[in-house]
Amino acid sequence: MKQLLYGVAYYDEYMPYDRLETDIQMMKDAGINVVRIAESTWSTHEPQNGVFDFSSVDRVLEAMHKAGMKVIVGTPTYAIPTWMVKEHPDVLAITPRGAGKYGARQIMDITNPTYLFYAERIIRKLIDRVKDHPAVIGYQTDNETKHYDTSGPNVQLLFVKYMKEKFKTLDAVNKNFGLDYWSNRINSWEDFPSVVGTINGSLGSEFARFQRQLVTDFLAWQVAIVNEYKSSDQFVMQNFDFEWRGYSYGIQPRVNHFEASEAFDVTGVDIYHPSQDDLTGIEISFGGDVARSTKGTNYLVVETEAQAFTNWTPYPGQLRLQAFSHLASGANMVAYWHWHSIHNSFETYWKGLLSHDFEPNPVYHEAKTIGRDFERLSPQLVNLKKNNKVAILVSNESLSAIDWFKFNGKSPKNYNDIVRMMYDELYKMNIECDFVNPSSENFEDYQMLIVPALYTAPDSLLERLNEFVLNGGHIVYTFKSGFTDEHVKVRTTHQPGIINQACGIYYSMFVEPKNVSLKDDPFQVGPENNTVDTWMELLTPTTAEVLAYYDHPHWGKYAAITENRYGKGIATYIGCIPSQAIMKEVLRHAVKKADLWGVNQELSFPLIIKEGMNQEGKLLHYYFNYSEEQHSFTYPHQQGRELLTESKVETGQTLDIEPWGFVIIEES
Repeated sequence: MKQLLYGVAYYDEYMPYDRLETDIQMMKDAGINVVRIAESTWSTHEPQNGVFDFSSVDRVLEAMHKAGMKVIVGTPTYAIPTWMVKEHPDVLAITPRGAGKYGARQIMDITNPTYLFYAERIIRKLIDRVKDHPAVIGYQTDNETKHYDTSGPNVQLLFVKYMKEKFKTLDAVNKNFGLDYWSNRINSWEDFPSVVGTINGSLGSEFARFQRQLVTDFLAWQVAIVNEYKSSDQFVMQNFDFEWRGYSYGIQPRVNHFEASEAFDVTGVDIYHPSQDDLTGIEISFGGDVARSTKGTNYLVVETEAQAFTNWTPYPGQLRLQAFSHLASGANMVAYWHWHSIHNSFETYWKGLLSHDFEPNPVYHEAKTIGRDFERLSPQLVNLKKNNKVAILVSNESLSAIDWFKFNGKSPKNYNDIVRMMYDELYKMNIECDFVNPSSENFEDYQMLIVPALYTAPDSLLERLNEFVLNGGHIVYTFKSGFTDEHVKVRTTHQPGIINQACGIYYSMFVEPKNVSLKDDPFQVGPENNTVDTWMELLTPTTAEVLAYYDHPHWGKYAAITENRYGKGIATYIGCIPSQAIMKEVLRHAVKKADLWGVNQELSFPLIIKEGMNQEGKLLHYYFNYSEEQHSFTYPHQQGRELLTESKVETGQTLDIEPWGFVIIEES
């Protein structure tokens, strides 16, 4: 990117009256330089089968170009038109909940040949129409793409084909997935049953992996079509999302972001988060770190909130804080969903930058200050590069398997709860992280790996992790790691399987803790925080040092948390679900052992620090205040200048940050 992009999603088709010129002028007044269009309006562009009308696209492109604005055009394939369902009802996905019904978006079967025929046709018609337009800088394929739980008969046939190609023989399938159990053995490929009703977690997890592959293939197919038309100075992206809990929370269960991002020029994401008193910046950081890690480079925030809901409308200053927080994680674009608040239908009260009256409002006025600063500081802030020493290993396969085999069989906690428990504490300690996945080849770029609940993994991955420690790396594992192989088949060796060599422990029993704490409160967190819940493994050290024993009349002889020197490195193992306070102290201890505790760690949440090298080769330090109180800190780095005020900053100088404020210091 040559400059920072500041944008909005814009839907001229949704407007209750013609105000395109007025909107463009208000956008320009706010410093907005890019809009995203077309990804949601297939039925407008093709009102009947084979009848095309791109007049709304043409109109917006011409007006934006005249105003000097850039445009990203989305393929409109994630929301299908009524005529398609009327003529071909089989395009609707059949899910475990039954046949689909028309109305919502993302209800189609992304493998259905009829849907793919029409999708290819609209993509080609639209991209051919806009490809040479000077306003168009890039394309988005589909939107927030997932497999939508498609699992009908045609998907089951594709799964059988996939299994044949992967395992070759039914003997291999039966053995690896333990299908002799309850007479699930398959003795003929023609008898392969639908997996919708399976009770076999190994087979169910493999089907989830297959469904994620459907998404990867579908997106790569769309990219290949767009690549036939796009010019060398245009990009193709996808707008990925995350596990949704009313906001962006964790690793997406229905997409493998690392695999699906390979086809794209740049990764795009949407990141939504709590606001007002609940604004912490954690989701902004988490989503950005995942997006940046997928391709190891800068990314685009395709959607984030402006006003949105009543509980998300930002306090004064928060919109600025949020926008620059995205940049500090490596974003080159911040774009709001959406420009204007929609006047009817499902998202009527998901408000845009403008309210329903289209008039300037406090949020819009704050956006104007962001636009001015983005334009002025773009040379210093665009293309930020990170050099993090800590990475978190995430596994879609473990996520799926733990959904099948929940902690203690009934816990509402899932894989992402453990990922976020560890990530959140690192964030609050100002330890910046990348993410890696089981196929990543760059483990050695890091001094420390965080490995939450790696429940399912091939021998080769666990051996790589042992080697990482042997060669001087530090790993923090949690419970449930190494337990099963890549087919979710429990290992017959001592647990944790294979990594017990590096961890210096073993266990054969695990229980649900009731009134369990850690003996003698070893991390000094106090009685209210010295707790263990849901899951505990009864660890026996072989060579490991015990950091904490359980405090329990029967389980008290067993270790809860251990640390083991293996070769040149150290492996820490957390054998239970501890309190957040205990997790914080274990991670703090491990970070110090890895010699990664520095001056930035002397500050902690609500003061958050992000760093990186800018394109001018200068080190940037972002300091954010995620609180209602003013905070002060002593600047410890080389002298430089504060970019917002253009004032000189000396080493050792005390700086104040206003509530929900921030400073950006560029070293000289």
